[in-house]
Amino acid sequence: MNFTLTEKTVVSVRFNEADPLGIVWHGHYIRYFEDGREAFGAKYGLTYLDFFRNDLVVPIVSVDCQFKKPLRYGDSVLVETTYLDCPAAKILFDYRLWNAATGALVATGSTTQVFLDKEQLALQLNVPAFFEAWKAQHRLPKTTQP
Repeated sequence: MNFTLTEKTVVSVRFNEADPLGIVWHGHYIRYFEDGREAFGAKYGLTYLDFFRNDLVVPIVSVDCQFKKPLRYGDSVLVETTYLDCPAAKILFDYRLWNAATGALVATGSTTQVFLDKEQLALQLNVPAFFEAWKAQHRLPKTTQP
């Protein structure tokens, strides 16, 4: 069984994100992923400050992005962010980006984040209790620790 949570948000393409031809630079798609994670966190109570208050930081260790169609200055992008549950001590998100006006799929991608102790930046090999409690609150399965 696949357990997921999803949030959608719309982001306006800003002037400084486009090249002289008005096309969004490829690196900004990763920023749209971040906008999606921020909206997801606000909806589901999983913001970066929530991690920090629990003595954790959650850096991204992997990003994947497949570009389908360009965005241009003046467009709005609909960002769909989906949390993918997994038993390991990491956080997985998938993304789908659409041109909000045309509905055209412009990119897909994923990110992987890990848990680090915020003081010593030590990798946490077990899922933190705070995150287990968050999963339980959203009726996601309990992680089986090794």
